[in-house]
Formats: sequence, C-alpha cells, structure tokens
Amino acid sequence: MSNHKALNMFGRSGNPALNADTFGKSAQTGSSSGGIQSMNSQTMTLEGTVNKTGILLALVVLSASWTWNLFFESGSAGAVMPIAIGGAIVGFIFALITIFKKQWAGITAPIYALAEGLFLGAISGIFEMKYPGIVIQAVGLTLGTLASLLFLYKTGIIKPTENFRLMITSATMGIGLLYLVSMLMNMFGSGGIGFIHSNGLFGIGFSLFVVAIAALNLVLDFDFIEQGSEMGAPKYMEWFGAFSLMVTLIWLYLEMLRLLAKLRSR
Repeated sequence: MSNHKALNMFGRSGNPALNADTFGKSAQTGSSSGGIQSMNSQTMTLEGTVNKTGILLALVVLSASWTWNLFFESGSAGAVMPIAIGGAIVGFIFALITIFKKQWAGITAPIYALAEGLFLGAISGIFEMKYPGIVIQAVGLTLGTLASLLFLYKTGIIKPTENFRLMITSATMGIGLLYLVSMLMNMFGSGGIGFIHSNGLFGIGFSLFVVAIAALNLVLDFDFIEQGSEMGAPKYMEWFGAFSLMVTLIWLYLEMLRLLAKLRSR
C-alpha cells in the first residue's frame, strides 16, 4: 500500500488531515489568541488555500522532474529507487508531523511536497518507460477530475451530505485495509491479493472503483476547506488545507497510473 493510500484510511473525509473538529478547534485557537484584528487579517481564505496548493504542486513537479530526468539519464530503475523510497518515507513522516502539528504546516507541507515529488518522479519514469505516454494521460485525467469535481461541488450537483461522507469514508477505509492486507501478504511471500494487480476485468473494475473513491474524497476536502474559511480558522490552516488536498491528489494520480497501466497491458 502506498503512503498516500495509508494516509487516506482515517477521518470523516477519508483524509486524516481533515476531520470534523479540525477547523473548529483551530478557529477557536485563532479567536482566543488573536482577537478581532487577528480574525480580520490573519484568517484562512479560499484564495490563500488555492495559492498555497499551487505552491505545493509546483514543488512536487520540481522535485519529480529531477528524479524523472535522473531515471532517463541512467536508464536504470536501480539508480532512482533508493531516492524514491527515501522520498516516500520522508514524505510519510512529514505528513504525520503536519497532521499532528498543524501550526507547522507552513514548513512541513513544502517538505512533504518535495519528498513526495522525488517518489512520484521515479515511479512515473518507470511507468513511462514501459508504457510511453502514460504519465501525461494520468496527469491530464487527475487534473481534469479535480476541475470536474470542483465544478460539481460549487454548483451543488454533488453535495457532501452525512450519508455521502459515511459512504466515502467507509469505502476509503476498506480500500486502505485491503491494500494493507495485500502488502503484509507480499512481505510474507504469499503473493498478495491477486485481483488488486490483475489486468483482467475484475482487476480493472477494482481500479475504477478506487479511482472513483479517491476522486470523491476531493469533494469532501473542498467542503472542509470551505468550512474552515467560513469559520475563521487561523492563517496557517491555508497551508494545512493545501497539504490535505495534495495528499488526495497524489493518491488519485497514483491510482490513475495503476488503472492506465492495467488497460495498456491488455
């Protein structure tokens, strides 16, 4: 199971960085410590969160470009895999730090983005060498899904009701548990759960389901970030909200790669 899938196993939104109390507690902290002036000038805004999401995305692309180029210059996965694994581990550690120390998000979220970029660049290069053109397809589908879900959310076509939240959270946790079991089975040499990696109809159907759940987590992320802005969460929550979106986007991108690879291998 990738770090991103593991990170999406907890919380009402399916994203552990965002839960029902996250913004409420932060808003109370900001209110008690900053007063009226703080609430007017130092509160979370949607525009600020979007800008910081753009910064994190740029950092991911920057570091991913380095490992991407390194892979194609060397022509060997062995040259980049230690860096990729190191990036994944560092990213996971800083993701946990960000979740538990939200006030540090302005520092930890960019480090997370840079570290995960190292992992994504290497993995993307390996997929690209095997299936030329797959990376641009996965990137396009991921960004297109983001734009589509944002439109559906803002127009009210998709509404994050309580039942909707429960369904997506339950499905996300189920997927995370399934990946965890498969990973443990692989570690002990039993081959894992076959259909997860299969390019048969059942395996493709499973990947389509996972992509759909990852995409719908974006709707819940949008809703929680909007709530934070409306409740007057402190300014550092813009970085935290941007980090939370990046967790889901990276998970979605990896699942897009997996799905496209299955389709291309048939």
